[in-house]
Formats: sequence, C-alpha cells, structure tokens
Amino acid sequence: MPPRRKRAEALPTAATTMKELKDTLWKAADKLRGSMDASQYKDVILGLVFLKYVSDAFDERRAVIAAELAADGIGEEQAGPLLEEVDEYRAAGVFWVPPRARWGYLAQHAKGRPAGDPEGQATIGELVDEAMVLIMGTNPALATTLPQIFNKENVDQRRLGELIDLFNSARFTGDGARKARDVLGEVYEYFLGKFAAAEGKRGGEFYTPPGVVRVLVEVLEPYRGRVYDPCCGSGGMFVQAEKFIERHGEDPQAISVYGQELNERTWRMAKMNLAVHGLTAQLGPRWGDTFARDVHPDVQMDFVMANPPFNIKDWARNAEDARWKFGVPPAGNANYAWIQHILSKLAPGGSAGVVMANGSMSSNSVGEGEIRAALVEVDLVSCMVALPTQLFRSTGIPVCVWFFAKSKAAGASGSVDRTGQVLFIDARNLGHMVTRAERELSDEDIARIAGTFHAWRGAPSASGASYEDVPGFCYSATLSEIKEAGYALAPGRYVGAPEVEDDGEPIEEKIERLTAELFAQFEESARLEQVVREQLGRVRG
Repeated sequence: MPPRRKRAEALPTAATTMKELKDTLWKAADKLRGSMDASQYKDVILGLVFLKYVSDAFDERRAVIAAELAADGIGEEQAGPLLEEVDEYRAAGVFWVPPRARWGYLAQHAKGRPAGDPEGQATIGELVDEAMVLIMGTNPALATTLPQIFNKENVDQRRLGELIDLFNSARFTGDGARKARDVLGEVYEYFLGKFAAAEGKRGGEFYTPPGVVRVLVEVLEPYRGRVYDPCCGSGGMFVQAEKFIERHGEDPQAISVYGQELNERTWRMAKMNLAVHGLTAQLGPRWGDTFARDVHPDVQMDFVMANPPFNIKDWARNAEDARWKFGVPPAGNANYAWIQHILSKLAPGGSAGVVMANGSMSSNSVGEGEIRAALVEVDLVSCMVALPTQLFRSTGIPVCVWFFAKSKAAGASGSVDRTGQVLFIDARNLGHMVTRAERELSDEDIARIAGTFHAWRGAPSASGASYEDVPGFCYSATLSEIKEAGYALAPGRYVGAPEVEDDGEPIEEKIERLTAELFAQFEESARLEQVVREQLGRVRG
C-alpha cells in the first residue's frame, strides 16, 4: 500500500521538560550504579532511552494515522490492518516497531512473562533483548547497532523491571520547544558528559561540548558535500552540521556523512544517534583504528571536523605511511598524525577544522616543529583560534582549533584572496561560567569568532562586512611574519594587547591617584589587624 498523504500534525501529548527528563534518567542510572560499572550501566540506560524514543515516535505516528482514517470514515475494524502498514511509518521518517518490541508490551511484562504464559516464560531482560533484535531486523539503518545486554548475569532483572516502570513517565514526543529528535540528542549529550566523567576516559568516548563543535561548523559552513570525522565519537559533529543547515533553511540531505570510530560501544552509539537524527552515515562496517586502517581510503572529503584524543602516546605508527607527507609524527604523540591524516582526506577546495591541545601550536619536540613549519610554508593553515579554558567537562586542558584550507584564493569560499596569510583569533577571554568548573561559549561568542573569519575571507555570510585587525583579538599575519616567530602559531603572539580605553585622565595623575588609594588601603588593613589583635588579647585574658 502506498504511503498516505500527510493530513495532520502529530496529536498533542504531555511532553516531559528537559530538566524532568534528565532527572528521571539519572535516577534510572542510580538504580544500576551499585551492581555494575559506569560503562555497563551507560549502555543499559542509553539502550532503553533509544527504545523508549522509537516506541513513543511509533505510537504518535500511529495515533495520527488513526485520526486520518477516522476522518475518512474508516471504522476501527477496517483500520486495524492499515495501522500495521510499515510504509505508513517509514514514509514519515519513523522507525517501524514490531508488536513485541513496543514499549507498551514491555511495560506490561516489566516483571517478565510468568511460567504458563501462552508465549512462554521469559525474564524482562530476555524481552528487551528480543525487542532490540526485532527492531534491528525491520530497520536496516539500525543493523548491528542496538545493545543486547539486558539478560546478562550482572543485570539485576528486578531493577531492570523498575527501570521500565520509571521510563513510563518519560516521553520523547509531543508539542514542545524541541523536536523529539533534538530532545533525544540532548539526552545523549547529557549522559555522555556524565558517563565520560564517571569512567575517566577520553579516547574514542571523549565528549565534545556543543559550543566547541558549533565553532567548527559555523566557521566551515558545510552546506553541501562530504563531511568527515575520523574519530567521530557519538556523532556530535554530524548532528551539529545538520542543525546548522536546517537553521539556514537548506536541505540536510545535501551532505553525505562519513566517519570512523575506534571504540565499539561508541561506534554503536553514534549509529543510534545519527539514525535518530535521520542522517544516513557511512561509519564503516565496524569500529576500527583510523591509523591502522582507513575505512574510507578512496573518498576525498569537502569538509573535515574533528576533535581527536589529545596527545596520544600509544598509537598505530607506521613510519612508511604515505599520509606523513610533511614529516613522520613522533611515536610519543599522535597530534600531528591526526592533522596529516585529515589533510590527506581533503578534496581540492576542501577545508577542515580540528580541535587540538594548545601544545600543538608551539611544540618543537621530535620533529613536530618541522612538520608545523612545512604546513605553514605550503599555505594549508587558514586560521588559528585559541579557546578559553574549562570548556570540557572531563578535562581542564586549554585547547585551540586549527582551520585548514586547500585554497585561500578568491572564489567560492570568499571574495578576498588570502593566499600567504593566516588569521589568528584569541578567544581566550570569551565564554561564561555555568558551574564552578565548566565554561560555555554563548551564541554571541560563536558568532563573533565565525563572523571575524567570514569577514576576513569575504564570505557571502559576512554580508559585506569588511575585516580589520582588532588588537587583543584578531590579526592577519603573513607567512614571513610567522616564519620570523619560529613558526609558532599561538594567537597571543600575533594579536597583541587590547587597546586601553582613554578615560580622559592623564596617566601621571592616574598613577598618583591609584598609588594614594593603595597606601590608604594598606593603612586601613594595618588598623584592622591591630583591632583584631586587641580583641584576641581580651578573649585570652
């Protein structure tokens, strides 16, 4: 049966607020924390989150179809078979959920199927595992993706049943400020941050804050073409690229997504995350080490966005690898291996943004300085951005972003020829603290960074704004200037100090006034110290 024409929006339902949803899910995680470690209960919780989402989305679509059929005068008995038409769901971008995989069925059997049940005795873990298999079997995009870990010995079946009951209060559909897919995406981000901190891991499961990802996306503007991340984690770069395209009213289908991920669990998580966002991604047939085996060896990319694990000391190094065009990276640090792999993937006219530890901008150890000099001399470095500290939940290490371009000539990327120049942006003073340990970049901060770059390139998105050096923030340097600085690429070396606003007070008078105020404070401090000493003397006496 061909898909029916859409005649109505999803029926309104009570939507859980994001705070309530996070609180509910973290309580769920707490129920398993005592019986398994963080990596295990992460997989259980996120697997249930995904299962609840696909079931809620299915039920909502089912209600819409039922309303359409009723409006057509089709009775309940006739409507029954039509409500089970797979194409009615897939045509609306909804995953098909077989009857025994639907949340209502699982909730009904949250304590398992008892002995003597017509369908056979089963634990709730067996039923959830079966649901995962059924969903993968009927949705090719999810093949080999969903976890089947719910009936293992270390999963308390009583607690798992309680989780099923608890999840009944969480809904990923209905009216609200965010689409259901965005809600699920935020839930994933929330838990990735929580669990990454609990596990103490970086590597493949390292979580990139959305604000940092947006800096890459807003600068690169990946409207169309092949988008690649060689260490894609849970797929956050791709999700932000899709959101960027949607915000600008363009077609998300205009990009093709390619990625690779080393960690098996994170690879599966990325496939789930991208499937929920409607992105068809080429992540390879399985997880794997990008250095040992590139799963997209013959594909040239238009955009690369990456946040590789910083300063990896143990990596699959092959000194004869053809990717090391600018020098063999040292065995004790993979930073320049990531950079050269990314450059090897860029198509003519391609561009890239790579998050790196600050040390990459100036390190001269074991040949890194020579590699950096070669990158500058062939004019591949387009822009360097120093970011503020405390942006990452799991580490306080300061970071920067390297932007590369195969061509900086005037053309599709901008009307200004920047051949032989590099833009330096010092954004270390941007951002605001959201907790005592974590900083965020605001929309205005991100727009300032991206807007500066687009004005420098004369990009269409700059809307005619012209670029000017701003002391303390940005500077366009020539390759000869960079060479004079020993090929160090830290923006602070080039942007200088910000201009001090002239308040009209002569400098000699200001120094005299401030000195007098300082001595007055010293005298007051000495007076208060004497008062405290006298009071203590009375107490002791």
